[in-house]
Amino acid sequence: MTELDHSSAEDPALVRAAQSGEMAAFEELVARHRDKIYARAYSMMRNEEQALDLSQEAWVKGWQRLAQFQGESSFGTWMTRIVINLCLDQLRKHKRQRTESIEEMSEESGGVERQMPVVTPNPTAGLERGELRQRIDRALGQLSHEHRTVLVLHEFEELEYKEIAKVMGCSIGTVMSRLFYARRKMAGLLSDLKKENWK
Repeated sequence: MTELDHSSAEDPALVRAAQSGEMAAFEELVARHRDKIYARAYSMMRNEEQALDLSQEAWVKGWQRLAQFQGESSFGTWMTRIVINLCLDQLRKHKRQRTESIEEMSEESGGVERQMPVVTPNPTAGLERGELRQRIDRALGQLSHEHRTVLVLHEFEELEYKEIAKVMGCSIGTVMSRLFYARRKMAGLLSDLKKENWK
């Protein structure tokens, strides 16, 4: 393979070349997917330095585990799962150092707003996509890490409840409960941000 082939090759061909030890092919995969992997780490960690460290660690693990990649999902999805797991490990370490009782109390006293219509940008809503993305990003930053994680996995990664439960190490019921409260909180935060912007 020449450099030109790398830049025009499809991901599966690059993965096969990288699996046979061709580092240049893996570097091309990194170049294609690093922004998404960093963005996913940042959406969970809310910290640029941690997101950078964890996304770099994910690429190291991706290279080390490349032989295990069988192509059941796309390479990008596989890498996203690796970085999500690294983020979850990091968040669990933080969690041991603080209490979640306030969050539990607020969940128990929750209301009934089930809709979160703003996750998928609607181009007719009179908002620039970039502005909407910033607004969603700001709101995500105000969720607890459990709520943010379940929302990211379900809404952006489109994982099923049972997959999320497996990744997060909890029951499907807990996933559904967290998703419900995360959506409700996001809907509230986004409506507050909208009011701020249109004052």
